[in-house]
Amino acid sequence: MLRTLCRSGGFLLKQSQQTAPRLWVTPAQQRWASSLPMNTVVLFVPQQEAWVVERMGRFHRILDPGLNFLIPVLDRIRYVQSLKEIVIDVPEQSAVSLDNVTLQIDGVLYLRILDPFKASYGVEDPEYAVTQLAQTTMRSELGKLTLDKVFRERESLNANMVHSINQASDEWGIRCLRYEIKDIHVPPRVKESMQMQVEAERKKRATVLESEGNREAAINVAEGRKQAQILASEGEKAEQINKAAGEAQAVLAKADAKAKAIRLLSDALAEQNGNAAASLSVAEQYVAAFSNLAKDSNTVLLPTNTGDVSGMVTQAMSIYSTLAKKNTATPRLAPESEDKRSTEEEARNPSA
Repeated sequence: MLRTLCRSGGFLLKQSQQTAPRLWVTPAQQRWASSLPMNTVVLFVPQQEAWVVERMGRFHRILDPGLNFLIPVLDRIRYVQSLKEIVIDVPEQSAVSLDNVTLQIDGVLYLRILDPFKASYGVEDPEYAVTQLAQTTMRSELGKLTLDKVFRERESLNANMVHSINQASDEWGIRCLRYEIKDIHVPPRVKESMQMQVEAERKKRATVLESEGNREAAINVAEGRKQAQILASEGEKAEQINKAAGEAQAVLAKADAKAKAIRLLSDALAEQNGNAAASLSVAEQYVAAFSNLAKDSNTVLLPTNTGDVSGMVTQAMSIYSTLAKKNTATPRLAPESEDKRSTEEEARNPSA
């Protein structure tokens, strides 16, 4: 009896599905789910699918993946929802930006069903509803941005789209994971003006870089000249210091040599026959000086007894004798004073 009842129930179910029109299955639902399975009492639900079961026209339960049992005739599988991530192409649409530029924009929407009950009974056509919501939200978001910001802030625009869609699709059991803008088309004239703007910006950058390069080159040249002048002045300073030190050392050496010569001369004069040697030296110097007359200038002042060499020598020796007597009468001076007096004597007697 039970076998006959099951056979008759299965036959009636099969006949009703073949004859009854499937007005409740929309093209969108055909895409979102596979063909609705028959109630064969024992059913195997695939992974990542949710089968919505109605009992006598009313929601009964959602079948989990794996083995499930249904009552023939009374239970019917009304919706099959896929729990995988779904990709939907948002058709191209026109939108006006904040600066009144008409744009043609399209995108891709990624979503997933979180609640199969809400997705089945909360909206008639989930794909159409989400697509329309994405288009209207895109037009609203583009109206808040200028054309330049649309290209610069695509990531923030996508994030705002996802947030706005999720606020409206929570009642449908759908979660929008992300939205990506595919293409943005601008009018030809606007595109030409944007190209001219890009070229002008690049020329501006090139001019700025060239001017900065010229400035750096001028600074480097000036810095080089400055360093060269500093080094030259330091070299000249060092040269002058070295020259002054050399001259000072030369003066000291001459003074030291002159002092030694005066000491030796003094010692020689103090010896025996020293006056005769001094007379000979004075006569030689007189003859040498007389031979150099009229070489440097045409004007020459001569004494009356120019040819009297012996008289001149005698006069020079008498002056020396007088000075020697004064030196013996006064205490001996320091070497510096002796050098000074000898210098004064030479100044008085240039011929010596």
